[in-house]
Amino acid sequence: MRIHHLDCTTMCPLGGPLVDAPGSLLTRGRMVCHCLLIETPSSGLVLVDTGFGLDDMRDPVGRAGRAFVALTAPKMDPAQAAISQVRALGFSPSDVRHILLTHMDLDHAGGLADFPSARVHVMQDELDEALDPKSFGSRGRYKSAQWAHGPSWCTHKPSAGERWFGFECVRALEGLPEEILMVPLSGHSRGHAAIAVQSGGLWHLHCGDAYFHHGELETAYRCPTGLKVFQRIVAYDDALRRANQGRLRDLVSAHGREARVFCAHDPTELSRAIDA
Repeated sequence: MRIHHLDCTTMCPLGGPLVDAPGSLLTRGRMVCHCLLIETPSSGLVLVDTGFGLDDMRDPVGRAGRAFVALTAPKMDPAQAAISQVRALGFSPSDVRHILLTHMDLDHAGGLADFPSARVHVMQDELDEALDPKSFGSRGRYKSAQWAHGPSWCTHKPSAGERWFGFECVRALEGLPEEILMVPLSGHSRGHAAIAVQSGGLWHLHCGDAYFHHGELETAYRCPTGLKVFQRIVAYDDALRRANQGRLRDLVSAHGREARVFCAHDPTELSRAIDA
């Protein structure tokens, strides 16, 4: 299988030094929406997360909210939308037969409507929370307009069976090759998951928002203050989020040569993945 690493929306949050960018607190930093496009031998194209979609880019304030746009200043360039990048690679949007979501936050599920015929794989707890948010925080992070077209959902639950490097995993995903797994990593959101893909003799683990900065997986933990605070504020279960970050650090320490690990918003990790 071939994996394409895509940036499906560049965001420029306030507080540059707090996200590893030089300058004053009024400086804008840079974050990416790191998505994967996977060419499979028998299941068509598989998209991992979508970033923002064309509808979001046409009306960013109406779709994402005034506060989100003011804080993150997404560039909303239609050329960065997943559907545009699929076409630029020579494929048709209808070739995308499956979408796997790490979670359903507005900057991860915005492009669902651009691929209306795709099966959408997500953890059951995440879909339940997105469709019927119970808290103020949940109501702010999920935007029902992004799935108003009625996707074909394929939901999954954590399994107590065979494990992946010590993690629970969901294998035998309907319609997908056995080299693609979902790895539950709750904490950032109720049903957050990582997506593991085996290609080229290595595992590639897309961790979504389980962490935000490459320094969080280093033995000597480090994370810009702004990102550290932000993660605590938005976490569904912060203790569980921090525990899963620790497990990811252990994975990198023990199996870094077997599994490449990256998150959704770190531009350094995106560059490393593209250059690898």
